[in-house]
Amino acid sequence: MVFKIKNISCIGAGFVGGPTMSVMASKCNDLFFHVVDINDERIDAWNNEDLSRLPIFEPGLKEIIENTRNKNLLFTTNIKAAIESADIIFISVNTPTKTRGIGAGKSSDLKWVEACARQVAEFSKGHTIIVEKSTLPVRTAEVIQKILNSATSDLENAKKSFSVLSNPEFLAEGTAIRDLENPDRVLIGGEDKSAMLLLSQIYENWVPKEKILFTNIWSSELAKLTSNAFLAQRVSSINSISAICEVTGANVREVSRAIGKDSRIGSKFLDSGPGFGGSCFKKDILNLVYLAEYFGLKEVAKFWEEVVNINNWHQKRIAQIVVQKLFGTISSKKIIILGFAFKANTNDTRESAAIRICKDLIYEGAELIIHDPKVSMLQIEKDLQIKQFSSGKNENIDYLNNNIGNWQFSNNLNIFDDAHAVLVLTEWEEYKYIEWDKVAKRMVKPAWIFDARSIVNIDLVKKSGLNLWSLGDGSQQGTKDEI
Repeated sequence: MVFKIKNISCIGAGFVGGPTMSVMASKCNDLFFHVVDINDERIDAWNNEDLSRLPIFEPGLKEIIENTRNKNLLFTTNIKAAIESADIIFISVNTPTKTRGIGAGKSSDLKWVEACARQVAEFSKGHTIIVEKSTLPVRTAEVIQKILNSATSDLENAKKSFSVLSNPEFLAEGTAIRDLENPDRVLIGGEDKSAMLLLSQIYENWVPKEKILFTNIWSSELAKLTSNAFLAQRVSSINSISAICEVTGANVREVSRAIGKDSRIGSKFLDSGPGFGGSCFKKDILNLVYLAEYFGLKEVAKFWEEVVNINNWHQKRIAQIVVQKLFGTISSKKIIILGFAFKANTNDTRESAAIRICKDLIYEGAELIIHDPKVSMLQIEKDLQIKQFSSGKNENIDYLNNNIGNWQFSNNLNIFDDAHAVLVLTEWEEYKYIEWDKVAKRMVKPAWIFDARSIVNIDLVKKSGLNLWSLGDGSQQGTKDEI
């Protein structure tokens, strides 16, 4: 009997699972897709009639959901039914870095992946293709296969069979829909050629065959980690150069443009900023470090660990520069934070540079006003692990008594009154068009603009009388009010 694909389920309705299944549903009208998650609140958000309240913001996602949801795309919490009906199951759950035990701080915690495998083993029927979509350590497929094989060891489940494939995502948040609709490549790793071809046929509905690459399963898992490590390395590299630019009078944008013209290097990921963030870069590099250490490759581990160290140093450096420029103290000074997401066009704050920088500024005593067009106050509170300041509440006494600062959220940009400084941390389009001449009149002189994203209009800032520090721009150092 020929095995045919009709029903596809994805366990995990997060930043990967939701958008990926949505695009697949839009391209494969003859297939039915279930996106399943144990988080009731998240599934309710995916099913919300108000499409502006989807749990994930990605340009183009809302329109796809509108055309596919409740047609051939269903968001549900019924895991048992989703698994029972599925011919293919994508595993797209969170794989956070372990916080305790062996490998803490570096290796991935696979408890959710293991839980998924056990649910698939229990509820699946007949033959099922399991696809790793989450970013996973090398040889995770072996763990999944062992769990699945245990389900077929007794007579009751003898009719069950499984094929495990690796199909890592290569999505950049903010452009995820575009990346899904027009990928650079689709990587399928496995040992079961027939299962690999069946998965390939789904992608062939919109992806040219020459972009679909077949590898063994271990190469596929390692390729994902390595891709993110290489990209993060470029970010750390250009940010380290930005510090040299500032003390030599060079401009990092001119340097990056020059080296980006080298065809051997290329121009992507050479924009300096406050440091890399998101769900994958740091986690995947640390996974690579753990893998190298596990196999005794100490020099390899040290090499990749330094990419993360440079990123951490760079974020701390930005907070230190703010303190330095504001006469060595920011205690009780109002500082405007523009942007909290780790990059524009997403509401994802995981590993955002803003978290570390804001914590450092609060510790130095600053009173922050944080604005982001897509990130909620509750998410910021969760990330900072500090409650929003509200005058009169007992929970603020500790901050006042310990001489540390506080923060408040604003959903508009009418926030510049009596501010000593503005720090741009996310490159949202609306920040490019701030009228700095009007802002300058409302700030405390001498006032500073700290542009960690190189997006403000330098001429307008200068004409307004504001002092400007722009990341990696040595020509902007030493302005009139600097000590």
